[in-house]
Amino acid sequence: MAKKSKIVANGRRKAVVARYAERRARLKELVRTGTPEERASAVRELSRQPRDASATRVRNRDSVDGRPRGHLTRFGLSRVRFREMAHRGELPGVTKASW
Repeated sequence: MAKKSKIVANGRRKAVVARYAERRARLKELVRTGTPEERASAVRELSRQPRDASATRVRNRDSVDGRPRGHLTRFGLSRVRFREMAHRGELPGVTKASW
């Protein structure tokens, strides 16, 4: 189980990313296609935004207990939780391989 404070902080980051997503996308497009003056002002504006507005600051965590490592995106679980749930038959369509 991850610390509650880390899980809450990650949730706060997700909210900030969602709040700034449209604005960041517009500025990124200006950086990519604008005139040199527009690019410079867009870069300055991007640097003035909060650090947590960047989507790369969000950490993928286990949806059950918040474990930050070994995250399987397809299931939203960590490898440990995935294995436990698969053995108990709680994940539809997941079977244990044997050869």
